[in-house]
Amino acid sequence: MDLILGLEGSEKHLIDACVRKESWAQKYIYEHYYAPMMNVCLRFAHNEDEAMDILHDGFIKIFRYIYMYQTGTSLQAWMRRIMVNTCIDHYRKEIRRKTENIEEAFTLYDMGEDALEKMNAEEILGCLQQLTISYRSVFNLYVIEGYSHKEIGDILGITESTSRSNLVKARTKLKELLVNKHKIHDPK
Repeated sequence: MDLILGLEGSEKHLIDACVRKESWAQKYIYEHYYAPMMNVCLRFAHNEDEAMDILHDGFIKIFRYIYMYQTGTSLQAWMRRIMVNTCIDHYRKEIRRKTENIEEAFTLYDMGEDALEKMNAEEILGCLQQLTISYRSVFNLYVIEGYSHKEIGDILGITESTSRSNLVKARTKLKELLVNKHKIHDPK
């Protein structure tokens, strides 16, 4: 069933239909917001399958709490916040299963000006997904989502200094992966 919504009142009508658990409205929201929400999950996940699991958990939460959405605010921003929180919840579950030793932070080095220009978004995402869950989560929350180290520490249950250390190590490891991927000469 194709659905075309008019501009005025359409969002409220769509949200009300989702609150009533009407499948056409849920399908519309899922299909319309699948790509941007999947992009959020891919940044936090280890691979596409894990991202898909997180995405589905996120959409379940979205549909469970859609009644709390306030019409007139950005639906995509509201959904994105739920998706990021779902990624954080996933991180917390994973970190309980696996603990890591904290190593000394390494000094950063320059990859060269044109290293990233030679790569596409998929290659960069692939390297990001190779980071450990701790490094990947801190990197995403700080660099992409804009959280402070104090906020990250509170969210992930780590100290502010651990957040800083994990960010440095994430950047170092990411640069190493990117350098190795394109065999870029290390200027050291």
